Amino acid sequence: MFTDINIQPPRTIMEVFDSLPEGTRAQLIENNLVMSPAPLSRHQITLDLIYPELSIYARKKKLGIALTAPTDVYLDKQNAYQPDILFIPNERLDIIKENGLYGAPGLIIEILSPATAKYDLEEKKDVYERSGVTEYWIVDPADNSTTGYYLVNDEYHEFFKGAGRIESKLLDWQCSF
Repeated sequence: MFTDINIQPPRTIMEVFDSLPEGTRAQLIENNLVMSPAPLSRHQITLDLIYPELSIYARKKKLGIALTAPTDVYLDKQNAYQPDILFIPNERLDIIKENGLYGAPGLIIEILSPATAKYDLEEKKDVYERSGVTEYWIVDPADNSTTGYYLVNDEYHEFFKGAGRIESKLLDWQCSF
């Protein structure tokens, strides 16, 4: 015997995004569903060199929590990202919910991949800025170049450009890779 269940199809792109199976490599960028392949090996190696340093530092200093992708970060009704590395300071831990983060982490590090670099450098950077992500880093694993942005008066200002190094103003933390 069947029960009468009224199942409604998704009506918004966000509802489609939320209905994707766990682990799907997808992001909602300015109301467009963007799927991407698994990252290249050099991307993952770079992530493995940076993330443990950040996580250990944050834990030792009791500053907050560091996470890696895939962690859904809901920034508004049109943007849900999976940053490569992110840090949530203690004063923002309330943004952590069962199915992701709802609000701006304090720090985000995106490691460029050929399939998604344009988004990281343009649309996502703009959304991170207007959402209040305090510090944003872009790392290019092709040459280990790094660029750091810091939010001042709701606007990103580039404060670091280098190679093989991150120097976080927010955390007073440095990492060489």
